[in-house]
Amino acid sequence: MIEFTLWDIVRNLLLAARWTILLSIVAFAGGAIVGILILLLRISKRPWLRRCGEYYIGLFQGTPLLMQLFLLFFGLPLLGFRIEAWTAAALGLTLCASAYLAEIWRGGVQSLPTGQWDAAQSLGLHYISQLRLIILPQAFTITRAPIVGFLVQLIKSTALTSIIGFDELVKTSNAINNATFEPFTVYGLVAVIYFCLCYPLTRYARFLELRTAGRS
Repeated sequence: MIEFTLWDIVRNLLLAARWTILLSIVAFAGGAIVGILILLLRISKRPWLRRCGEYYIGLFQGTPLLMQLFLLFFGLPLLGFRIEAWTAAALGLTLCASAYLAEIWRGGVQSLPTGQWDAAQSLGLHYISQLRLIILPQAFTITRAPIVGFLVQLIKSTALTSIIGFDELVKTSNAINNATFEPFTVYGLVAVIYFCLCYPLTRYARFLELRTAGRS
């Protein structure tokens, strides 16, 4: 058994937490970009585009994230695509996040009164301009609380990437526990780190929810 001081354990876990945070940021940002494209499909006036967006969302919401990561990390090399654990983790979480964010924003768009669309049309704006200037800004505003809530889930979902070998917080904690045989200390500290990352976001989401309810 390797001797680790408490500070050694904390320091290594905090260093690993950097990768958890970075992965969460990359997946959320990438998911937002792809999610906007999927949103445009879901609210398109063309039925076949709406169906494409619906199938995309159904695929990633209807299958476990772990299976998606397995397909990317173990499946793509069989097709001749070399992929590292970091790339597979970022890509898998990005695609999954895009499906959920697109659906959240679609709910925001559909909750807007039809008068908003009528007002945009009365200004002589093109469809894309209507979305960019009037519809989407309002939809993004009223869905801020669920978006922050989803970010909390995304941070916790990064733990699944340890299964494919990505050195984030959980994988590092497993390695430290195997060396120290102190599960209560190691995993207790991991729980504290996740709590410190997620609890402020949870409170912020609650604050946004209350503020939105107060305006309605």
